[in-house]
Amino acid sequence: MTARRMYWEARVGWALKRYRRFLRRPGRWLYLPRADLYSPHDPADARDELELLLSELPPRTRAELRRILVPLDEEFRRRTFRDPVLERPAAWWRQRLRDGY
Repeated sequence: MTARRMYWEARVGWALKRYRRFLRRPGRWLYLPRADLYSPHDPADARDELELLLSELPPRTRAELRRILVPLDEEFRRRTFRDPVLERPAAWWRQRLRDGY
């Protein structure tokens, strides 16, 4: 395995692990961590990283990552609530309610 491939697999793997860890939490509804506190487990940060990777990966790998993300994103949307007062434009996963409301 080349160093370049290991680099990409590590970046994708770490971001997917963080995103999946959030979705495995028990309960019907999930809230993102508070925005005023840094959290290495913030799924919105992990999803940002995955979106960035989608723009950097070669087409075949990008398509494979998109296939992985589709069911995860569907579950994220299903188990989180849209923030009704968020006024700034942001990626859809950043427009979800955070803990502490």
